[in-house]
Amino acid sequence: MAELEHFQPDAPASAINAAIVRDGAAIIDNLLPQSELRALSSELRPFIDGSGRGRDDFTGRATTRTGALVARSPESRALVTHPVIGAQCDAFLLPFCDRYQLHLTQVIRLMPGQGKQTLHRDRLAWGGYLPRQIEPQLNTIWAVTDFTRENGATRVVPGSATWDTSRRAAYEEQTQAEMSAGSVMLYTGSVLHGGGENRSDAERIGVNITYCLGWLRQEENQYLSCPPEVAATLSPELQELLGYTMGSYALGYFSRPDPTAEDGIDTLPPEALLGRKPRTKTAFAALEADQANFPRERDL
Repeated sequence: MAELEHFQPDAPASAINAAIVRDGAAIIDNLLPQSELRALSSELRPFIDGSGRGRDDFTGRATTRTGALVARSPESRALVTHPVIGAQCDAFLLPFCDRYQLHLTQVIRLMPGQGKQTLHRDRLAWGGYLPRQIEPQLNTIWAVTDFTRENGATRVVPGSATWDTSRRAAYEEQTQAEMSAGSVMLYTGSVLHGGGENRSDAERIGVNITYCLGWLRQEENQYLSCPPEVAATLSPELQELLGYTMGSYALGYFSRPDPTAEDGIDTLPPEALLGRKPRTKTAFAALEADQANFPRERDL
C-alpha cells in the first residue's frame, strides 16, 4: 500500500515541496495549535449545523459543505494566510502567474454512512482546457477532527499527478490521509483523490482551503462570499488573496458606476474600493517581453 510522507511543522519548505512534487500530496502534522483548533471548531459549529447535505453522489448525500469562511469565521483567516502554506503556494503557483488567489474555503463534514467519493482531479473544475504542464492550484485540507481509515480520511493516489488521464488507480496504489486533528494535507490540483467512506459512528470534519492562479475563475466566488464591505475590514494580505487587487498589469481593474472627481481616472485598482492604495506595483514583465518580439514602429 502506498503512503504519504509526514512532516513536522518546522520541516524545511524544500523537503515538503519535494514530497508534493513526487507524490502530489504531503501531510504536516500538528501545524495548528490545539487552542486555535478548539476555537476554530467552536466558531464553525453553528454554520456546519445549518448546512444541508449534498445534492448528488459526488458532493455526498451524507456530507455537508459550508463556505464563505473568510467572512464567517475570523479563526479561519489564520489558516488562509499561514506562512508554511504560503511558501508552498509560492513554489507551485508563481511559476505560472504574477499573483495567485484564494480558490475556495469550505468545511467538509462526512457523516456516518457516507460512502467513498469517486477519485478525481480538482483541476477539472476548469474542464480539460489547461495544458498538463501548468499546475493551476494547490490545496489544503485541515483536520478539525482526527482523520482515520474508519471515519473517511481522504483517499489519495501518490504519484498520479503525472499519470495519463486514461490510467485508473488500482487498490494497492491508493492510500488514506490519516492524520490527527490540527494537521493539514497539502495536495495539487492534478493528483487523484476523493473522500473516504465513513464507517464510524462519528463525524469527520475538515477545512478545505485551496489556492489557484490569479488569471483563472475561482471555484467559490469570493466577491459574493466576502463582499467589499466585509473585505474592507480585513488585512491587506487577505484582501489580496480574495482577489481585491490587480492580478496582473491588465487584470482586475474597475470603474465606479457613480464616479467622483476625487478618482481622477476612470479605471481603478480594486484597493480603491477598500479605501487604500495597492501595496505593490502590478507586474508588467509579460507585456514588455511580448513587445520585445516586435520591431519598434516608426512614427507616422
